Amino acid sequence: MSIIFAILLFSFLIFVHELGHFMAAKASGVQVNEFAIFMGPAIWKKQKGDTLYSIRCIPIGGYCAMEGEDKETENPRSFQKASWWKRLCILLAGSVMNLLIGIILFAIVFGCAYKSFPINEVEDFTECSLLTEANTLRPGDKIIKIDGERIYTTDDFSMILFYNGNRETHDLVIERDGNKMELSNVPILPHEHTEDGETYSHYGINFKSVDSNIFSCLGYTMKRTVGTVNSVRLSLQMLFTGRAGLSDMTGPVGIVQQMSSVANSSETWGVALLNLLYFGGFIAINLSVMNLLPIPALDGGRVVALLLTTVIEAITRKKLNPKYEGYIHAAGMILLLALMAVILFKDIFVIFKG
Repeated sequence: MSIIFAILLFSFLIFVHELGHFMAAKASGVQVNEFAIFMGPAIWKKQKGDTLYSIRCIPIGGYCAMEGEDKETENPRSFQKASWWKRLCILLAGSVMNLLIGIILFAIVFGCAYKSFPINEVEDFTECSLLTEANTLRPGDKIIKIDGERIYTTDDFSMILFYNGNRETHDLVIERDGNKMELSNVPILPHEHTEDGETYSHYGINFKSVDSNIFSCLGYTMKRTVGTVNSVRLSLQMLFTGRAGLSDMTGPVGIVQQMSSVANSSETWGVALLNLLYFGGFIAINLSVMNLLPIPALDGGRVVALLLTTVIEAITRKKLNPKYEGYIHAAGMILLLALMAVILFKDIFVIFKG
């Protein structure tokens, strides 16, 4: 059941993404030829006005096919005939919808599951902590940055320390008694402790928390959203600097497997559902950010191409043929599909090997 739920959740997130493009196109007066859920041959379709609505048989993906998206056409309602700012809004709308869904799912999970929310203000230290020495952290200090990275929640605190795991000391920016201070070479090391038979890694710091209410829930939701976006950036940074490789990347199969494991390890169906919804929010925000990368075939690549062609056309006073941009995006799509295939086989191999 958890695997079915995960597949449906993936499909829902892709549907929401394409729905964003669809609604923005309709609002901009651009003709949508087809709005499809899933891929492959159609098992249901209905023509309404200029748009064919369809459900297809392969439960992966979906698309919003707009008139004149990658080719010249004389239709005044084609994508290419729309003003540049309308095309920009259409291209960004998919990622915006994914981000909004991620925020909503986070808010539902935090509102239902959390009785209090941790804040990045030090309450006290554990016995194993090295931070009780002079010129380090004190109770009441609010941690603002670690090693130059902004901290929004205690999850960000752990994430940055993990990212810089080879360091034994860290540079902090804190707020103490209303004043900002810089602390250099602060010793923050993980310590393992066992609780209820489970072993956890702890950094020797206990943080304060605030009671759950609608305002603290919304505030924590937005901070976790920003932290999730930041985690995507750090992951990409690790990938491009060689600190992470292909073996560390996970595709849909691997994510579904992880979601299934999380659900199966949950104590009750209610907890499993909240865990899956949190996973869905995390994936939605990841999809929002990843789709805006300046890579051909992705929305971010199309945005870059749009801005470049708009500037070039303004300077040369000549209209560029969109088919050349279409060739670039087609090549980008082939490369992305090849990468996805490699990650897919890697995930399947890992599952069967495990």
